[in-house]
Parts: sequence; C-alpha cells; structure tokens
Amino acid sequence: MTDRMTPEPRDAFRHFAPVTTRWADNDVYGHVNNVVYYAWFDSVVNAMLIERGLAPRHGDGAAQTLPIGLVVATSCQYFASVSFPTPVEIGVRVEALGRSSVTYRLGVFTAEAETCLAAGRFTHVYVDNASRKPVPLPEGHRAVFESLS
Repeated sequence: MTDRMTPEPRDAFRHFAPVTTRWADNDVYGHVNNVVYYAWFDSVVNAMLIERGLAPRHGDGAAQTLPIGLVVATSCQYFASVSFPTPVEIGVRVEALGRSSVTYRLGVFTAEAETCLAAGRFTHVYVDNASRKPVPLPEGHRAVFESLS
C-alpha cells in the first residue's frame, strides 16, 4: 500500500452507492468542501456493512455483543472538483485486510467521469465492544471483505 493514490476507473471497485450532493456541501469556491468527502466515505462504508449484516443498525441490541469497527485512519486525494447539484457515486473495495483491521479504498465518481474525481482510504480496527481492545476479524466479516478485494 503506497501513500499516493491515483485516479482509478470504475472497474477497480466492487461496491457502489449513490450520494446526493446538497446545496450546503458547496464552499465559497463553488465546489464540494473537502470535509464532505469524509462524511460520504463514512456513510457509504457503514451503510454497506449494515446491508451485508456486518454491523448493526443504530439502536440494535446486537451491537452489545458484536465486535465493532473503529475508524483509526482516513485520507483523501482530490483530482477534480464536484459541485452541487451533481449526483455522485462512491465506489468501494477492500485494499488491505489484517488480523483485526480492514482498509477500504474509495472512489468518487460522477456519471461522466471515466476515472474517480477523488480517492480515499478508510481504515477500521475491530475491537471488543466493552474493552475496546483489538480482536480478530470474525470469519463472516473476513469472507465478505475478501469478496470486496
């Protein structure tokens, strides 16, 4: 894994989620502010985990017994700007899988873009819900993450 990311095509990603840009996302320069990309990444990764049964919905009692993924690192590189009201899609793949961690690679696409307009990394370390100590990835998680590699 290198620190420098480059624009990648859609077929480099395994999962996609649509995101609606909002008027409030634009900054004074007329493009989506950098902090919004991090919110997109967080929302798309967590929605994907919920959809695949790897994370409980907010308020679900199962959260007390499952290991949880805590974000330990995020980054983003920007290649071209996006502005409201352009809809975007976030592509996701698993870039690295450790004993207790998973690192996702994310790409921000518009309908016209052949390669991502921004690329991100997002790392979860799985911990025991009570102690917050790292634990091995559950086998069910590992199988899903491997399918997203």
